[in-house]
Amino acid sequence: MLISKANRRAIYENLFKEGVMVAAKDFNLASHPDLPEIPNLEVIKSMQSLNSRGYVKTQFSWLYYYYTLTPEGLDYLREFLHLPSEIVPNTLKRPTRAAPAAARAGGAYRAPRPEGEGRGEYRSAKTGGDDFKPKYAGVGRGAPRE
Repeated sequence: MLISKANRRAIYENLFKEGVMVAAKDFNLASHPDLPEIPNLEVIKSMQSLNSRGYVKTQFSWLYYYYTLTPEGLDYLREFLHLPSEIVPNTLKRPTRAAPAAARAGGAYRAPRPEGEGRGEYRSAKTGGDDFKPKYAGVGRGAPRE
């Protein structure tokens, strides 16, 4: 399929930026949701081309194609888009850790509960104490016959 160079470049840039691409299996869809100016068919066919060369891995589920960039595809897109090796897709970036609870704003240290204020007290009060023995016989279709 003939795809214009501008569309192919936009598809590859989005794939490199995110590291993954999702496309609905709807060949008549006017535009791809992430790339509004590009038809969905062009996205599917360009990803199919990258898949045949081993640059992306394809997973199909519930009428959606899920494309994941492989290390070889990462090298290919870096060369195609003329990007330095310091730039990596979002899927390969390490997430930043949140600050500990004590350092967060409003996150005061919570002391442990004193003895006697636990879940055991609540449960024993709710069930009626230690002598609580529920009776399940005589309920429903499995009731004993008399």
